[in-house]
Amino acid sequence: MLKYIEEYRDAVAVKEIIDALHRITTRDWTIMEICGGQTHSIIKYGIDEMLPQKIRLIHGPGCPVCVTPVELIDKAIEIAKRDKVIFCSFGDMLRVPGSAKDLLSVKAEGADVRTVYSPMDSVKIARLNPQNEVVFFAVGFETTAPANAMAVYQAARERLKNFSLLVAHVLVPPAIEALLLNPGNQIKGFLAAGHVCTVMGWADYEPIARKYSIPIVVTGFEPIDIAQGIFMCIRQLEEGKAEVENQYARSVRREGNLHARSMIERIFKVVDRKWRGIGEIPKSGLALSDEFEAFDAEKRFNLLRLTVNESTECISGLVLQGIKKPTECPAFGTRCTPEQPKGAPMVSAEGACAAYYQYRFRKK
Repeated sequence: MLKYIEEYRDAVAVKEIIDALHRITTRDWTIMEICGGQTHSIIKYGIDEMLPQKIRLIHGPGCPVCVTPVELIDKAIEIAKRDKVIFCSFGDMLRVPGSAKDLLSVKAEGADVRTVYSPMDSVKIARLNPQNEVVFFAVGFETTAPANAMAVYQAARERLKNFSLLVAHVLVPPAIEALLLNPGNQIKGFLAAGHVCTVMGWADYEPIARKYSIPIVVTGFEPIDIAQGIFMCIRQLEEGKAEVENQYARSVRREGNLHARSMIERIFKVVDRKWRGIGEIPKSGLALSDEFEAFDAEKRFNLLRLTVNESTECISGLVLQGIKKPTECPAFGTRCTPEQPKGAPMVSAEGACAAYYQYRFRKK
């Protein structure tokens, strides 16, 4: 167990792990990391370029901003345009394109769209502005669900009638299983997201590992974390094992954070959820439970039936499924840039396209 962040970025230590990988790797293996933060570290530090040629890394749907469907962006825009509405969101959602525009454009047109740093900021805004409807865009994997659940819990305690959530939460284990069921799937192992497992633990991954005979390694986000996670995954594959292992022991326990899980289970319920570029995955999302449905912005603003089509030019769905790399998109770096994005993976701080653009394409 290392103590300081710099130690987890020690190039010599990373090289020792990579050298060990070269010694143990005898076959071709395809590994998918399921977290956008891991993707950025892999590309930023060139970890994929250091690996044995027999190991291929592909990037999964590990960016919650990226997998938020176009129709939810359009619902957010529709809500933000309403009179006496204050629409609150984390900053990375403001430039994610909907079918015609993004939230930043709506803000420029005069809508009251505010960047917040916590869902509790939105509760405070609702408390201070009782004459306005205050809506928070609740996007994220299981990682952000406890804080969003707490915001609803607090609003209910204060009897705030003018606060609601536009919920876009997605769950990782059903997405992993959906990827494994894809025709032509070549994934042999997964690096699971350490922050998700910090909240939820890893017990839900064990049936997947057994059913599909595939190793899953809960992994952190620094270079040593990722190198160790890859080593642990390849070691299992070379030994014919298929288990869940925990590289991120400094943060993750098998049962996760029981208090956070309890809050999620009280405020939310599991539902089918549509993912951008992928489609609907059964039981892969969260929605507000019946007890707290009064805080559901989709119902409050009567937007449940709004549906839209996705862009045919953006291949984000193929990128999010690990079928193609961002650089295989004809629009990458030309018609699609962070300034003029065609899809969410070019906008988000966890998007694979943004990682390739920032650390590979822009430095050419």
